[in-house]
Amino acid sequence: MKKINLIMACLMAFVFIASKTQAQTSTPNYFIGKWDVLLKGLPQGDTHMKLSLTDSAGTMKGVMLDTTDAHKDIPMTKIEQAPDTITLYFTAQGYDVSLTLKKKDDDHATGSLMGMFDATADRMKK
Repeated sequence: MKKINLIMACLMAFVFIASKTQAQTSTPNYFIGKWDVLLKGLPQGDTHMKLSLTDSAGTMKGVMLDTTDAHKDIPMTKIEQAPDTITLYFTAQGYDVSLTLKKKDDDHATGSLMGMFDATADRMKK
């Protein structure tokens, strides 16, 4: 009986240590930060947009940065995320729009706007 108790105690200690180790080694969210996104082939021509994505209490938030004098950032209405992909929803010129980006490497992503227009994203350095 003492051997069973000892084995159970060791097993529980191992599970506790393993779960603590895993929690400490989790990586930060890849998409957090500022991004320069190039949208290609739009009717008005190729366009750059700047995005800022943050993590607020475990919830992803984002805005499309207004680089004009008006400084009216456009908030993301919804964000869906998978391990290496993010879909951002926002309203632009009265239309609901989605932008999907997929991780390419440490500082680059590719994707599409509304599944119709190609997009490339570069992480903006501080």
